[in-house]
Amino acid sequence: MSFAEVVVAGWMLWLGGALSAGCVLLVVRQRPWQALVASTGLQHRWLAATVMMALLWQLRAQAVDWLSLHLLFTTLLTLVFRAPLALLSCLLVNLSLCVTGRVAWPLIGLNLVVTGVVPMLVTIAIWRLVDRRLPVHPMVFLFVGGFGCAALSSLASGLAVMGVAWFAAVNAEVLFQVREYLRFLPLLMPSEAFISGMLLSILMFYHPHWVATFNDRRYLDDDRK
Repeated sequence: MSFAEVVVAGWMLWLGGALSAGCVLLVVRQRPWQALVASTGLQHRWLAATVMMALLWQLRAQAVDWLSLHLLFTTLLTLVFRAPLALLSCLLVNLSLCVTGRVAWPLIGLNLVVTGVVPMLVTIAIWRLVDRRLPVHPMVFLFVGGFGCAALSSLASGLAVMGVAWFAAVNAEVLFQVREYLRFLPLLMPSEAFISGMLLSILMFYHPHWVATFNDRRYLDDDRK
């Protein structure tokens, strides 16, 4: 879920732009491109995932002009590539939507926050819970860190969009539509959870070393004992 047209006040656009710029600067300081330069295979996987995400975001439901309903895949990217590369993917995908005219340019920072930063923070928090507190088992990682995390991150992203529109809407019609669309949030969670969890399970089974947050030696070796 993301904004397609400017229906919020200018101060919210500036706030979203500042937050997204700060997050991108933090990512740049970690120099995630070094991992890409060091591994040709990682380059191909990351670029393919980014392009596929950009294409899938074009498949969206849009009952009103200002709001787009679509799958995020932010949780999947975060688990597979870790947060820095995942945020760069989200940035490129949001840029592609602006270039193709699907989204207004002033919204790029705000959309990066609600589709990238917010679900990414939820994913990181749940992954740390799985990694440090829950039993070391691949099914725990898959169902809690994959399926459950994707559902909750989708919910967090939707609530962020609704909250931004609620507090900074420019007219009463937007506020009415926000209340109506709150009912659709539970419907977005199962699809996000199923598709992201299914793709994560395929990667864990065939190429566990591609999932950066999944320590196959720890999970699989301990599972065999």
